[in-house]
Amino acid sequence: MRLLVTRPAVEAEATAEQLRALGHAPIVCPLLIVRQLTGVTVELDGVQALLFTSAAGARAFAAQRSERSIPVIAVGDATADVARALRFMRVRSAQGDGSALVQYVRETLDPARGALLHVSARDVTDVSAGLAAAGFEYRRAILYEAAQATALPQQAASAVRGGAFDGVLFFSPRSANTFVRLLQGAGLAGRCRDAQAFCLSAAIAGEAAALPWATVRTAPSPNQAALLALLPAPGT
Repeated sequence: MRLLVTRPAVEAEATAEQLRALGHAPIVCPLLIVRQLTGVTVELDGVQALLFTSAAGARAFAAQRSERSIPVIAVGDATADVARALRFMRVRSAQGDGSALVQYVRETLDPARGALLHVSARDVTDVSAGLAAAGFEYRRAILYEAAQATALPQQAASAVRGGAFDGVLFFSPRSANTFVRLLQGAGLAGRCRDAQAFCLSAAIAGEAAALPWATVRTAPSPNQAALLALLPAPGT
């Protein structure tokens, strides 16, 4: 399949490599442009664990601070793998989405042992309410921003205009919303009628459904392995 991969650039390239290994033809199409912020003070006193809800968060913290011994709770396996590669020593994965992370923290950590520091962008899934309800002290460090793209990358735009794509992989509601907005603004919404949307969660599928897809499919679990398992084998 010819597949647009709408993750931020670093993650999109990694996913594209896996797709090629499976026999597909990926087109890297970053719709969120990640930029690390500088001059931000990160206070770690009294913190029992770091919460990373994206790989970008792990990278942004690593760029700001050398501390690697504080336990990390990552939203999913891909983010956990990035944290380990950055030499964080104690990393665990909630193997899901923001709700799964909140549940995992509530089941495995003790509010009396200290605060939780959520490394995030300005626009993120809010996990504070569920943690505060369980008695945790929640802190947030905004260390990067993820701006929405103002246009499709050239290769992706050519593929959409020519109908030369079979599907789009969506990993976040914001990327799906951005794709919808860009296609509607360019008068290209109808180009999706013969393509499939592959979505990491029901919330993402809800955003993508604003376009007239042939089908919208949702991964049974919010992780990349489950998403890629939705893809038909090449040649079928």
